[in-house]
Amino acid sequence: MDKKGVAEILDEIGTLLELKGDNPFKCRAYHNASRIITAITQDIKELIVTDTLKDIKGIGEGLSDKITELVLTDHLKYYDDLKYSLPAGLLEMLRVQGLGPKKVKVLYDKLKIKTLDQLKDAAEQHKLAKLEGFGEKTEENILKGIELVKKHVDKYLYPTAKIAADRIVEVIKKQSSIIRCEIAGSIRRCKEIIGDIDILVSADSKSGNKIMDAFTSHPDVDKVIAMGDTKSSILLKSGINCDLRVVNDEEFSFALAYFTGSKEHNIEMRSLAKKFGWSLNEYGFSELGSEEKRGKAKQIIPCKNEEDIYKALELSYIPPELRENMGEIEAASKGTLPHLIEEKDIRGTFHVHSTYSDGANTLEELVIAAQKLGWKYLGIADHSKSAAYAGGLSEEKLKLQLKEIDKLNNSLTCFRLLKGTEVDILPDGAVDWNNGRRLDSSRILERFDYVIAAIHSKFKMTEVEATKRTIKALKNKYVTMLGHPTGRLILERDGYPINMIDVINAASDYGKMIEINSHPQRLDLDWRLCKYAKEKGVKICINPDAHNVDGLTDISYGIGIARKGWLEKSDVINTLELKELLKYFKIRG
Repeated sequence: MDKKGVAEILDEIGTLLELKGDNPFKCRAYHNASRIITAITQDIKELIVTDTLKDIKGIGEGLSDKITELVLTDHLKYYDDLKYSLPAGLLEMLRVQGLGPKKVKVLYDKLKIKTLDQLKDAAEQHKLAKLEGFGEKTEENILKGIELVKKHVDKYLYPTAKIAADRIVEVIKKQSSIIRCEIAGSIRRCKEIIGDIDILVSADSKSGNKIMDAFTSHPDVDKVIAMGDTKSSILLKSGINCDLRVVNDEEFSFALAYFTGSKEHNIEMRSLAKKFGWSLNEYGFSELGSEEKRGKAKQIIPCKNEEDIYKALELSYIPPELRENMGEIEAASKGTLPHLIEEKDIRGTFHVHSTYSDGANTLEELVIAAQKLGWKYLGIADHSKSAAYAGGLSEEKLKLQLKEIDKLNNSLTCFRLLKGTEVDILPDGAVDWNNGRRLDSSRILERFDYVIAAIHSKFKMTEVEATKRTIKALKNKYVTMLGHPTGRLILERDGYPINMIDVINAASDYGKMIEINSHPQRLDLDWRLCKYAKEKGVKICINPDAHNVDGLTDISYGIGIARKGWLEKSDVINTLELKELLKYFKIRG
C-alpha cells in the first residue's frame, strides 16, 4: 500500500473512533497522522526498512507498527475490527453533506438510526428536529443531502476508479500470454464520474483461464460475480464493479473502440459505416446484407489499431476524450480536430498551498517536488486574510512568506517560485486584502505576480447574485484568474447557481483567465464549458489546488478535463515558458 492509501485509512480510523465516542485526543492523533503521512517526502517503505518512521513527530511506535502492517500486508487488523464493530451504514451517512461523526453518533445513540433509509424516514417524520443541535433547517438539508447521495449511488470519482483500474492492470500485464491490455470505458474518456471499470485484453485463445485467475484473485477483489474464459466480473473492496474481457488480437482494436464508447459516439460511427456498405461492431467491419446495402460496398480494409478504423471511415483519429458525440465526428471528417494539450506541455502551475496557510509542505519541499516533475516554475497561492478557516495569512505572515520566496529564488537556477494569493470573493463581489490596503507603502495586491479569486462562503445565493458577485470580482484590475468557478464538490455537493456563460463572457471582456481546478472532487471548470471559453478567447490555467507535494500530480486530472474540452497547448497559460509567462502577467488587468 502506498502512502496515499495509508493516509486515507488512518483518517478513516480517526472517524470511526469518533463514531464510537472514543477519546478525542486519540481520534485527533489518527487524523493528524494521516496529514503527516500525506506530507512526508521520503519513501514510506524506506522509512519502514530503516525503522525511522516512529521517529517522525506525531507518529510514535504504536502508529508506526500499524502503518508498517498496512504497507507490508495491505491490511490492518485493528482497522478491520474497528470497522466491523459499527454498522456499515454509519459511514455511508457521513456522505450526507452537513453530517459529521458527532451528529451521526447522536442519531445512532438517540434514535438507533444506522442506514440512509432509516435517516430519511426519521427526517420525513420530523424526528430529527427534536434533537439538540439539529432543528428544522438541518432536517431539511439532510433530506436534500440524502437525495444527492442516492442520486450518485454506485458512482465514483474518476481518480478513484483510475487508480483502482491501474492496480488491476499492473497485475494482469504480468501474464506472459498478454498481447495488448487497455482500460476502456468512461475512464479512458476521462469522465469526471465513473460507474464501473472496463478492462480489455488480447491474448491467444488458450490462455484465458490463467488471465482470469490472475484477475479474480487480485488482492483488491471483494467478491467474484462471474467468471468465464472470455469475460469475468468482480466487485472490488472499494465497491466498484470491474469487468475483464479477453479477445483475440485481430478483434482488439474494434473491441477497444466499442467498449471505450461513448454510446452516442458509437451510434454515429455505425451510422457512418453504413454509408460505406459496412456493419461495425466490437468484432470488426463486415459487409451489410443485400437489403441494407446502398450501392456497391467499399472494400473492407484490415485494421490493426484504432487509427486504422477511423482512417477506413475517412476520418482523422479521434482521441478517446473527445468521443462524446459533441461535434468530433464532423470535425474529424473535415480534418479540423484540435491538437489536444498533453502533460509534457505543462511548464508549471499556480494554485498551490504551503504551510503558511492550510498546506502540509514547506515552500522548499514544494519547489523540490515541482522540479522533479520537470517544471520551470511554481506559483504559491495561500489563502488571504479573511479565510481564517484555512489559515489565511495575516499581513505579518505574508511579509515572512514573500521574504522566504525571495530568498529561495536567489538560490534557484532555471526555476522560479511565483508569488500568488487565493483571495476570497466577498459577498458584495469585492476581493480580500481590502482591495489593496497599504502594506509597507505599497498596495498588498500589487506585490503578487498573480491573484486567484474564488468564492468560499455564502453559497446559498440566487443565480443572479452569484453571477453578479463573480463578475464584479473579475472587473478588479488585480485579479488574474477565477478559481474553482462553480464551487462544486463532485458526488458531495452541487455548485452554487451561477450563469457560467455570462461569467465566461465577462472573463473574455476583462482579459481574465479561468482555472480548471484539478482537485479530484472539483474538476471545475467543467469540460462542457471549456470549448466555449476557448471560442471566446479566454485563457485557461490548469491548477492542482495542491495542499501537499503529492497533490501537485493531480494536475494530470485537469489535463484530462482540458482535453475533453477540446483545449490545445495555446489555450492553456501554464504551457508558457517562464519569460513569456511573466510578460503575460505584467500586462494583465
